[in-house]
Parts: sequence; structure tokens; C-alpha cells
Amino acid sequence: MTQARTLPRWQFRTFASRLPASIWLCTIWVAVVVVIGATAQWISPYDYLQQAPLSRFAPPGAPPGALPGHLLGTDYLGRDLLSNILVATQTSLMIALAGSAICALIGTSLGFLAAHFGGWIDNLIMGFADAMASVPFIIFALGVLAFFGSSPLLFVFLVGVASWERYARLTRGLVLSANQDGYAEAARIVGVPSLRIYLRHILPNIAGPLIVQLTVNFPEIILLESGLSFLGLGIQPPATSLGLMVADGRNYVAIAWWLTALPGLIIVLTTLSISLLGDYLRDRFDARLR
Repeated sequence: MTQARTLPRWQFRTFASRLPASIWLCTIWVAVVVVIGATAQWISPYDYLQQAPLSRFAPPGAPPGALPGHLLGTDYLGRDLLSNILVATQTSLMIALAGSAICALIGTSLGFLAAHFGGWIDNLIMGFADAMASVPFIIFALGVLAFFGSSPLLFVFLVGVASWERYARLTRGLVLSANQDGYAEAARIVGVPSLRIYLRHILPNIAGPLIVQLTVNFPEIILLESGLSFLGLGIQPPATSLGLMVADGRNYVAIAWWLTALPGLIIVLTTLSISLLGDYLRDRFDARLR
């Protein structure tokens, strides 16, 4: 019986020592956010919709009367702010994950089509990508949501088509470059179908830059969701999200700063951490920078 190969302890320590401290902090924060996104309903100390009018605007750490203390205080309805932040983080994370997956799937598929067919199909797809990139997406999103109304499925799909043109351009360029390499041409010579070449040979070889693009696009979708929810066109009550919490608390900044500052801080730290990780991965995957 053969034993599974494991990374020696000294090699792991060498690899860990080479990582910058900022990358370690970003990784830890992203891991915490992922755990919150998976377990928010179970680790919340209160039901995030539970109201206690007598405990309105309790500051962080202050016990509301005879009730147990609220670590991060309460909002204008007496709801526990920590429970709301946990559930709101879960909602924003799920929307960003679904939106990123839709965006990557649409953009990558169109990039493959443009590179494979070329000609007028390539010109059509790239022209549409240029047209989408020329218009600020939030203006397009505001128009669609104002006309059709806000619904969860429409909202997720809408944030999912944001920045698809980046994936399309990146995929098209990578596929055209890979088609000139020997392994793709050799597979065609022996009669391997084009779809199999793309899925089994080319896609694994271009996955690195696409993953980096995903890490760059992910925080942008979080900010887009937060901005639309802040404007009242995103997540609607009784559901909650980080952007909606910032919007609800902006009217009480003078008397309850924590209602806006704490969810806003979560947005800033999450997007910053993912962006820094994306930059680090880009440097690691880019042979020219290495």
C-alpha cells in the first residue's frame, strides 16, 4: 500500500514565511467572512428581525436594561446589530458569489465563441462588449430595476452580467494564443473534437488568469450590490444586506454612528482583502512579473 504524499512541514513553513503579512491578514479575514456566510443563521445571538423598542439605539457593548447585552449595540428598531451584520454579510456574499459565477460563465463562453468562429461572430461579440464597457453599469442597472422592479432573481442576474466583457476579452485573447501552441494543434491533427480540446486542454491552461479576474471582479460586485441596495433598488426588507444596513443607518449618523460605520467597515475590509489577494495571485501567475 502506498502512502499519500504530503507537503513536508519544513516546506510549508518556508512557503508560509514567504507570504507577506498583509496577505496573511487578508486570507484570515476572507476565511472569517466565508465562515460567517456559511453559518450566519446558527451563530447569530438573536433573530435578526427580533425587535425590542425599549432597547433602541443601544451603543456597542451596552446592556439594554434587563436583557442580555448586545455586543455591537442595536438599531432604530431595537434589533441586535451583530445578528443583522452576520445575516447581511451572508446575503451580500451569496449575491456576490452567484453574480461572479454568472459573469464568469457568460464572459468565458462568449470569449470561446469569439475565438473559435472569428469573423463576423467575433466582431459582433467584441463590439457588444465595447458597447457595454462604454456605459457605466450602474446607470444601466438603475434603468432596468426602475423599469422592471426589484426582485431577487432579477437583481442577482443583473449583478451577474456586470463586467462580463472583461472575461470575454481575456478568454478570447488567451484562447487565440493557446491555439498557436503545439498541444492544441497536435490534438486537432489526431482528430480530437474542438469542444474536447477547449474543455480538456485549453481551459485548464488558461484557468489561472481567469481565477485572478474572478478575484478582481468579486469585490466590484459586492460594491455594486451595496450601492444599489443603498439606493433602494437592491435587496428589499425584510431581507437585509450590508448596503441596505448602511442606507437604513444614514439617517441616524448623528445619534447612532455604529449603524452605518460597522457594516460599512465590513464592506471596506472585505473588498480590500479580496482585491489584495487578487493582486497577489496576479503577480504569482504572471511569468513576466516573476
